[in-house]
Amino acid sequence: MSKLERCNPKYQVLFEPVQIGPVTAPNRFYQVPHASGMTEAYPRVRAGFRGMKAEGGWGVVSTGVVSTHPSCDDTPLPYGHLWDDNDVRSHALMTEAVHAHGALAAVEIWHGGGSVMNRTSRIAPYSPSGIPWAATHVGFMGNHRPRVMSKDDIRDVIGWQAAAARRARQAGFDIVYVYAGMGYLGYQFLLEEYNQRTDEYGGSVANRVRFVRELLEATKDAVGADCGVALRISLEELRARPSEHYASQGHEVVALMADLPDLWDVKMDSSPTDCGASRFRAEGSHEPTIDFVKSMTGKPVVGVGRFTSPDTMVSQVKRGVLDLVGGARPSIADPFLPNKIREGREDEIRECIGCNICISSWHDGVPVRCTQNPTAGEEWRRGWHPERVPASGSNDAVLIVGGGPSGLEAGLTLARRGYPVTIADAREQWGGRLLFETTLPGLKTWGRVVDYRINALMQLDNVALYPGNEMGAEDLLAMEHPHIVLATGARWTRHLYSALEIPVGVLQGDGVYTPDDIAAGIVPQGPVLVYDFDNYYLGGLLAEHLADQGLEVHYATPTGNVSAWTIMTNELPFVHQALAQRGVEVATLSLLQGFDGEQAQLSHIFTGAPQAVAAKSVVIVGHRQPNDALFHALMAREGEFADAGIKSVTRIGDALAPGAIVHAVHSGHLYAMNLDSDNPDTFLRDMPIAVDPPGLV
Repeated sequence: MSKLERCNPKYQVLFEPVQIGPVTAPNRFYQVPHASGMTEAYPRVRAGFRGMKAEGGWGVVSTGVVSTHPSCDDTPLPYGHLWDDNDVRSHALMTEAVHAHGALAAVEIWHGGGSVMNRTSRIAPYSPSGIPWAATHVGFMGNHRPRVMSKDDIRDVIGWQAAAARRARQAGFDIVYVYAGMGYLGYQFLLEEYNQRTDEYGGSVANRVRFVRELLEATKDAVGADCGVALRISLEELRARPSEHYASQGHEVVALMADLPDLWDVKMDSSPTDCGASRFRAEGSHEPTIDFVKSMTGKPVVGVGRFTSPDTMVSQVKRGVLDLVGGARPSIADPFLPNKIREGREDEIRECIGCNICISSWHDGVPVRCTQNPTAGEEWRRGWHPERVPASGSNDAVLIVGGGPSGLEAGLTLARRGYPVTIADAREQWGGRLLFETTLPGLKTWGRVVDYRINALMQLDNVALYPGNEMGAEDLLAMEHPHIVLATGARWTRHLYSALEIPVGVLQGDGVYTPDDIAAGIVPQGPVLVYDFDNYYLGGLLAEHLADQGLEVHYATPTGNVSAWTIMTNELPFVHQALAQRGVEVATLSLLQGFDGEQAQLSHIFTGAPQAVAAKSVVIVGHRQPNDALFHALMAREGEFADAGIKSVTRIGDALAPGAIVHAVHSGHLYAMNLDSDNPDTFLRDMPIAVDPPGLV
């Protein structure tokens, strides 16, 4: 029986080929362009990362943004280049890796216009009318305002696009993009706020489309006989604007270029709406914005929507919303998603949880990370594979204490390697911190971290699972397992926060709680002050959770925003909206100085100005410390290890160093992959390709 014959018949439509100009995608699974943090500094890491998706069955695998010229310089954010022959060789590693598995390789050629600061090149940014993107995220801010593009500048940008397209073809790409979305240069010409020109490139929609049309025409002239030419376009704002002769300006733009590109790649206008976290955006949420495009063009359409369910994919294809199922985050969480559907293994899909840690990687300027898939970004440098693991180095049994994300990941990977594995947890249910966190507003989807691993563990006959078993040092010494792994998590403390930007002191007294207390079922007396210097999702979510119970809630933080780090995961605007909808009062730039049972005393972190907030309870979401008492109790009896047959005792995850769930999962996988390794802490160091000497660009 062929793999396709094992596919559920209702999903076979997903494996039909799709013509994209002169090339053919082997199926409808299309890994759309997405940032990976893998620039020309990491060409082998990038090739391994993208090639893995082709191996997993994605019919088209795309790059992230690739700059056409030094006037498109997004430093320090990571981006690709096609400026010279070294770049061609660098990208060729990726196309070769993709082609080796029968997939097409696509390149997102890009000019950022006025939304890039050109910090390294120091070229005045380009813009249709000199209008800057005045970002509120410090990482995007700059002081160099863009120039108004002359017609010579327009011709130059079009020429750079064509030159980059030719280099792309030389590198082996099959599909070449023109980018007119997400606030970048093509989009700036389309939108009236950016484009205030009075010549043939401004004014009417037909004029504002001209620049994008000319980019498409130049690209087709350069490579159209050999490559498909795709247009990536944002339609959220344009669809919301009236048009004299069409349902919206979005409809008019599509009508004016309907059959010019070989493929329409449609998306939203900003990262928070385009890549919305699962807390605020459901699967398939783009459909109301992009559903009209296919009815206006004879060319294929691809779009995204954090697709993880094959039923949702089939629905959008059969209802004429999309021809190709776009995936960015789902392709990171499970590069083998297409093959699992094709082989009738849908229950084995490692579903994206929509936490957007992958997006934070780009903001951090590092290779991509994934909460669900710890092998993402590690394919080349550590030799990790999402579906295959090396055989065990011994028959030693491993006992894992703790059934949270780290312990479950370690146990699953060890068991797949062939080690006998026992996992015990004091609680009756698996999940660790996620047991409580998945009950908070919008976080139910995060339960997939536990569900995937428990389901997989239960299929293996070399695994013993013991929930509801609290272990002490005496128990561990008696278990006769050569390797003991402590994944006992961490606990929240009542530490305050200092103007030195470190935890300091402890707030004592009745009515002072931590998230652990709320997780244990304590309902604090209102009004409640949530004081948050953890800065990720939990402080804001606890404020929502307590407000939903009818309590008056105040939120304070020493940072300038609620849940400030969530700007890295595209959640920040929606966190502010969620608290405002619940009537939560917010105080930023605030230090918590004291609490007397009736009021919390705050002070401004910079000026010292005092503020009193009525509160009968305070919940501090700040500092965490490892739950390491069991580790220290066991190590105090190290002299008994030899008689007990114990070879190693190791802490992983939060028990070693508290972090986000992504860190816990990676820690568990790292331990499991390196057990019995001679070089547990090593990985390959990637280097840029520099065959040609430095030269002008």
